[in-house]
Amino acid sequence: MIIEPLEIFKKVAEEKNFSKAAEDLFISQPAVSSHVRNLESEFGTKLINRSSKHVELTPAGEIFYEEATKIINQYKETKEKINQIQSVVTGTLRIGASFTIGEYILPELVSQMATRYPQLNISVTIANTEEIAQGLRQKRLDIALAEGEMNDREFMVEPFMEDEMVLIAPPVHPLTKSKSVSAKDLQDFVWILREAGSGTREFSDHFMQALKIKMRHSYVFSSNTGVKAAVISGLGIAMVSKLIIQKELKAKELMIITLDKSTPYLARDFVIARGYDTYFTKAAEAFIAELSQFSQDEQESISPDIVE
Repeated sequence: MIIEPLEIFKKVAEEKNFSKAAEDLFISQPAVSSHVRNLESEFGTKLINRSSKHVELTPAGEIFYEEATKIINQYKETKEKINQIQSVVTGTLRIGASFTIGEYILPELVSQMATRYPQLNISVTIANTEEIAQGLRQKRLDIALAEGEMNDREFMVEPFMEDEMVLIAPPVHPLTKSKSVSAKDLQDFVWILREAGSGTREFSDHFMQALKIKMRHSYVFSSNTGVKAAVISGLGIAMVSKLIIQKELKAKELMIITLDKSTPYLARDFVIARGYDTYFTKAAEAFIAELSQFSQDEQESISPDIVE
């Protein structure tokens, strides 16, 4: 591949570690070092300062990293355009997803894409909403799926699915004994929260601010799995996507706290976002079509409950 040395340099710069870069690229560390030395020889300057503990870019290296990233992106766009003419879905699609979507929706979608388009490589990054947005800004991602708010002046944003949010508690919790719970009943409890920057945390913060709910104490976990485990263990109550607790509800490890009619329906949009200046590849088009069909199927599967 004609841009391989640039991609190797870019990986070293981002990982700040030769060994980690070699591991990510599935090549040997000596090969990585050799490519970097050849680039430094070609440009007649030191691009990276190496030490036993860390790697830092020199001023020339910073410039080279910025320009190499542009060249790599341009190369990929050119390749995608040629593939588009040939009507072949190929290349690499870099998808970012916040945790709820990445853990509970994206695996099925990626499996469907892999079956339908075997020549397509798919790279998935799962992080909180703010980290995913940063990936779009830095052009490390082609598409982002998020449950948090994305700045529509910065990105092209479109909702693709509604996500119902619920309050959960262990079965022995006093709030699960009531037929319905008001905002007043939610005062002075221990809450389990997601980390700042996540879409779920953003939603729960808005909920508590709107209803003026005061917490006795809170514990923060950086994953849905951690939040669920904490609630199951009796540590506190939490607000989560209903999507992520189906197994726990069936196993009766968790219960949904029923809110009274004075509380608004709790729901948020799952959104798909991309940069305004990002080239829309055939792979991205295929993924969005797959996502649209998935969303439609999901809405039809829950429609009987809505009517009821």
